[in-house]
Order: sequence, then structure tokens, then C-alpha cells
Amino acid sequence: MAASELPGSSGLRVLLVEDENLVALLLEDMLAELGHTVVGPVGRLDKALEMAQREAFDVAILDVNINGGEVYPIAEALSARGIPFVFSTGYGKKSLPAPYSDRPALQKPFQRHDLQKLFAELSP
Repeated sequence: MAASELPGSSGLRVLLVEDENLVALLLEDMLAELGHTVVGPVGRLDKALEMAQREAFDVAILDVNINGGEVYPIAEALSARGIPFVFSTGYGKKSLPAPYSDRPALQKPFQRHDLQKLFAELSP
């Protein structure tokens, strides 16, 4: 089955904010298999914030902890622009603070089908 035929695949541009190279490479591969295009990956908060405020993309995946800093200012910028985002965390959805506890989260480690299901839910 071709990537474009997979359920939940709609050729989205995805901002990927992830500071661990192996995780970023894995996510890039998974997203490509699902027919999406990665913007980034970005492993620095300042650069990610700049991209969140200015770049064109459809959805974002945000690792909660980037080099010891929290990704919430980026989430705020995305919310202000009306761009959907997903948190990626090894600490579980319950670790997200109140303003974001209702946001979708991928629990690390996750599989391609987890990502595919989540993107299907985000698609209109």
C-alpha cells in the first residue's frame, strides 16, 4: 500500500520539534511513510519559536523537553496562529500542565500506527 493510500495520510507539512537525533530521524521516517513532509527537525527552543511564529506548516509535533527547556512558549505561538499540535513525551499525558492537559500527546516510545491514528484524528 502506498503512503498516500494509508488512512490518516493527507500530505501535511509537519513542524517537528525534537532535540534527540535518533528520535527525530525515526519520526521523520514515520512521517515520510505516512506521506507527510517534515519541516525541521528543530532541536533548539529559540529556532523552534521563530519557526512556529513565521513558517508555513499544517501541524506540529512538540517534544515537551528540549535540551532542558520546556516547549510551552512554542505551543502558545501555535495556539495563537490556530495551528494544531501534538505533544511528544516520555512522561505521559498526565505530566502536561493544565492549559495543555486536553491536548493530544504521543507517549514515547510510540509506533507508526500511533502517529497515523493521531493524525487521522487531527485531519478535518
